[in-house]
Amino acid sequence: MDWYFIFPTISTSFIVISAILVAIGWGLIIKGKKEAHKKVMIAGAIAALLFFIIYTSRTIFIGNTSWGGSEEMQIYYQIFLIFHITLATVAAVFGITTLTLGFKAKYSKHRKWGKVTSIMWFFTAITGVAVYVLLYLLYPGGHTKPVWQVILGI
Repeated sequence: MDWYFIFPTISTSFIVISAILVAIGWGLIIKGKKEAHKKVMIAGAIAALLFFIIYTSRTIFIGNTSWGGSEEMQIYYQIFLIFHITLATVAAVFGITTLTLGFKAKYSKHRKWGKVTSIMWFFTAITGVAVYVLLYLLYPGGHTKPVWQVILGI
């Protein structure tokens, strides 16, 4: 097992953990356990942040994995990947907003944003796992250069 496989496995695991924690947090707030909800949701946010740190570090210093499947399938994968990246970006912004509303005790808005944010986060996690399965298990490809090498033209 090499770095190209270890980091994606770890980062994908953090997204799954984050989604599970969000689901647990949602259940806790429904039961009226506000303090437990807050702690679990912060843990979910930390897991998502760890994913982001690992993912960006890998992209900058190691590189990513290119598509290894057939050319006919590549367009479908790319469309799916664009959907996932867009969804993940929007969900991250919603997540930060939802957390901020919670920390500022604007609970009415936090509640409304939280429902939408949670659902988006679940879909982000599911599509993220699908990207992982496609790129690393079903159709492993080659590796791209680290971003710093691309920038410097090395």
